[in-house]
Amino acid sequence: MFEIPKVDRIRKWETLFILHPERLEEKPQVLERINQIVQSKGGGILKLDEWGTRKLAYPIQKKKKGYYILLEFYGKADLPIELENFFRIDERILRFIIVKLDDSYKPENQN
Repeated sequence: MFEIPKVDRIRKWETLFILHPERLEEKPQVLERINQIVQSKGGGILKLDEWGTRKLAYPIQKKKKGYYILLEFYGKADLPIELENFFRIDERILRFIIVKLDDSYKPENQN
């Protein structure tokens, strides 16, 4: 029977997540855990941009402010699923979104 070979393409994503405003002292632990997840899936972090504390468009968990962080990273196709699981479980994360930027990315061609 004919088998389709599995291709492990590296893709590029970005995620914007909002940290709980009263748990900012735990930000290094959150970022370290995200880094561990990305590296465990053969990926890497390209850019980390901290936007700081901003007013939310609407209250989330009775909070009116949150700490925004934008993260650009690359890895295999199952990486966003792992990050999403972490974001959903961790109570320090109020909201998140993960968006695919590039379907085929070569880490040696960093912009």
